[in-house]
Amino acid sequence: MTFDDVQIPDWLRPLAKASADVDPNVLSRFLPPDDPSVRNSAVLILLAEGNDGPEVLLTERSWTMRKHAGQIAFPGGGVDPEDGGVVQTALREAWEETGLDPAGVVPFAIWPALWVPVSNFGVSPVLAWWRTPSPVAVVDPAEVASVHTVPVSVLADPANRVTCRHPSGFTGPAFLVGDLFVWGFTAGLLDKLLLLGGWARDWDPSNVVPLPDRLVEAAWRSEGRRSEDVRRMTAIEHDLGRTDGTDPEDVK
Repeated sequence: MTFDDVQIPDWLRPLAKASADVDPNVLSRFLPPDDPSVRNSAVLILLAEGNDGPEVLLTERSWTMRKHAGQIAFPGGGVDPEDGGVVQTALREAWEETGLDPAGVVPFAIWPALWVPVSNFGVSPVLAWWRTPSPVAVVDPAEVASVHTVPVSVLADPANRVTCRHPSGFTGPAFLVGDLFVWGFTAGLLDKLLLLGGWARDWDPSNVVPLPDRLVEAAWRSEGRRSEDVRRMTAIEHDLGRTDGTDPEDVK
């Protein structure tokens, strides 16, 4: 799918240009293998012009979900055969989760698929401009706990950026947004979004904070995994933002 004729505002052009030929290894070292068992999925990275500059749409996953309970995420999910592609999947999932009107959304780029080995998902981030923002809210409380539009300036503010340390020892970027703690796969993508969009500001990665207890408990409860599997899962989720050059498989 090409986006050569898509009309977007000037503030999105640097991101669109950087996304057009982004090296997947810049986004993650985990790329989907050539294996038919990999489940295709997509997330929607939706950007709008807000009162304080660009904003991005995020959801808080239900705390009762079987996987990734309570985590902040982009709308998204698995590709259905009738979707016709990852763009349609991302739009459908966003509509199902937040009630947004897809007619007001203009996709302008697709990042290379990233692999989440623990669930064997190949996740394609779909970037889009929210040309005509529509009301959004929780549609199904069993799936989404809350819906948020967060200013990019808040995410880029060094005061809101920390390095998160999971009890397993793995670390990665995280964002403090009010009462929300953004970490893992989503935080890694946001870190790359700021970089490729030209919004990144210098911050102190040495400011390390532990993953909040509520999220640790939710991860262990919802995943129900043995300790070594939790260690592997966390390594993968934090890989997008690792800054120390350490291969997760080398950390014991």
